[in-house]
Formats: sequence, C-alpha cells, structure tokens
Amino acid sequence: MTMKNKLYFLLLVLLGVACSTKKGADEKTQQVNFFTSPSKSQSGEPFLFTDKDGTVYLSWIEKAEDKTIFKFSSLKDNQWSEPTIIASGNTWFVNWADYPMIATNGKQFIAHFLDRNGESTYAYDVKLTSSGDNGKSWVDPIALNDDKKQAEHGFVTILPYGDKFFVTWLDGRNTAMEGMEGMKGHEGHHGNMSLRAAILDNKGNKINEWELDSKTCDCCQTSAAITANGPVVVYRDRSDEEIRDMSIVRLIGDQWTGPKSIHDDNWKIAGCPVNGPRVVADGNNLAAAWFSAATDTSQVNVNFSTDGGATFGKPIRVDEGSAIGRVDIEMIDDKTAVVSWMEGTMIKAAKVHTDGTREPSMTIASSSDSRSSGFPQMTKSGNRLIFAWTDANEKNIKSASITL
Repeated sequence: MTMKNKLYFLLLVLLGVACSTKKGADEKTQQVNFFTSPSKSQSGEPFLFTDKDGTVYLSWIEKAEDKTIFKFSSLKDNQWSEPTIIASGNTWFVNWADYPMIATNGKQFIAHFLDRNGESTYAYDVKLTSSGDNGKSWVDPIALNDDKKQAEHGFVTILPYGDKFFVTWLDGRNTAMEGMEGMKGHEGHHGNMSLRAAILDNKGNKINEWELDSKTCDCCQTSAAITANGPVVVYRDRSDEEIRDMSIVRLIGDQWTGPKSIHDDNWKIAGCPVNGPRVVADGNNLAAAWFSAATDTSQVNVNFSTDGGATFGKPIRVDEGSAIGRVDIEMIDDKTAVVSWMEGTMIKAAKVHTDGTREPSMTIASSSDSRSSGFPQMTKSGNRLIFAWTDANEKNIKSASITL
C-alpha cells in the first residue's frame, strides 16, 4: 500500500469513527426500571396522573367477556397497589386514542369514560364518576355533556383546579343532523366538532360551561394546564381551508381569549391525524409538544411560553426522522422540559431547553406503531419520570421509571 493510499485509508477510518460517534451522541444511555404490571391480560388505554403530594396513579381498562372494566392503582415503593374498580359496563365506547382518565384534588377523586347513547357507532356521552374516600367507592356516573344528542363526545382532559376541577372536551352536538340518528358511521354527521370546557364541583356537577371554539379537528386529544393566570387549553384546530395546526385558548379573569395558533405549521390535511398535543405549566411558564406532517415531513416539536401562553418562542424539533407522534411532556424547571414520543416502534424521551437546545434522546421501551399500542403516557413525581404503555403483543399494560 502506497503512502497516498495509507493516508486515504486512514481518512476513511477517521470519518467512519466520527460518523459513528455522532450517531451514538444522539442516544443517551439511561437506566430504565420496570414495574410489575397491576393489570390483567386484555388490558389497555393506560393513563397516568400525579397528585400534589407526588403520588402517582395509573388507570386502565380491561375486557372481561362482554364487559369493560375501568380500574386504577397507585404507586408506592416501586410497586403498584392492588387494583380498585372505578366502574364497569357493557355499553361503553372503547377507542384506542380516546382513553379514560382519573384525577384528584386531594379531597375528591373524579374519573371519566365513554358510554354509548344511541345505535350509531359514533354516538356516545362522556360519563363522570367521583369518589370521596380515596377511590374505594364510586358514585353512579352522570353525563358531562347534557345536550342529549346522539353524537360524539370525548377526548377529555381533567385537571384539579383549586378545590374544584377543570375539564375540557370535544363535543359533537353540532355535528348531528336531525332525523339521521342510528347511522352506523358518520353519514348523519355534517356539522362541526366544537371544543367546550367547564368547571366542576367535587361531584362532577358543572358550575360554569363554555364553548371555546366552534370548529376543531374531530378526533385529536385535547390538553390543558393551569397557569398562574388560569386554565389554558391546547388542541388541534381546523380552518375552513383544512389547516389543522395547534391553537391555544386562555381563561383571563372570567373571559376566554379567542383561538390563537402556537405556531403556523400550515399542515393542510383533509382528515383527522388522531394525534393531539400536550401542554404543561409551571406558573406562567408553559411547554407544549405536538406532532405535525406539514410539507410531508413527520416531526415532533416543542414550544415554550413565559407569559402564560400569550406568546410562544420558536419551535424546537426533537424527533429523529421517523416520528409517528403520540406525545407527552413534563416540566423539570422553568427552563427545561422532558418530551416523550414514538419514533416508529420505539418510545423515546429527551430533555429540551428554552434556549433551543435538545439533549440526546433516551429509549424507554420498544412498542408497536399499531393502534393497539395506544398512546404512551408519562408523568413526573419528584426526581423521577413514570411511563406507561400498552404491549400490543401481550395485550397488557407495561410501566417503568427513569431518574432525572
């Protein structure tokens, strides 16, 4: 080998090392601690909630013959407690992307699920149930939506709001056409999906209710946070030109602001991508995460606000090129958030900073990009992040934690 060829070979080796090092630098090794699942087989649709004292709750549903059972468990000393039944029924609407939730304000628990109200596939109500004894017993459920329309109602977010609760949801009361009840699909639905919100007492009764947006995307999850100024809701909007970007509405005093885009992706899509945003607040510092495929490029973005959502900075892309969305987000401090998402079949997480930098991603677990794997969940408790997801192969809930 001539001296020239030796130098060329050495250059290739060095370039290969550099490329390998750069690729490895995009991935951070993180110890993932797995928990024994409290759920039985044929379970799915997990949801995680952390109360003000740092206790983590996991809720999910199980199938037993013709019945759907809604359960929850709490995490203590790295073990989930014996499951408690919240509610059950054989007329529920079960959807991979529209999962039941649980929340507590320290005095009262409240939970929701979807229950059919007509023969149409997409005719169902949001039902609320509450517990005043730490979830040991639950009252008979009541309907959140009182329009009595055989239409879609769902994609709920419930948060404690002082000694009460704040709730927001997608409401299809304006989509149902009179005289077309009983349609198996969307044939009888021709109006617009709307976004509504309410303040609930500890029993789930509405104290105030508002329509926040009269035209939204039909089946993307809503998300909400309580800022120092009051509640905010982030959701996928829908323009007359079928632009489906993320909008925010804010309660200032006793008035809601009009919808405002948190960033103009300009994603034009004549259908619902079933991929909603997540927002979290620390005082008036907000972090929002969302999925977009504008310009045919699938990506997950994070955006920060320091004024309660009135304005946002420049989006920070966090994915690695194969994102399918299904995001979640938590704030570590006023300048740092952790975002989770699905990168193909992998559940990923990464720290993102307000200065626009993103740290190397962490792989939490492998999953599936099928609908049956649902939407992975993430919550923060102390210096730990807790994750939960559905194992599509085992048809069971899996959960784990990492230390920040």
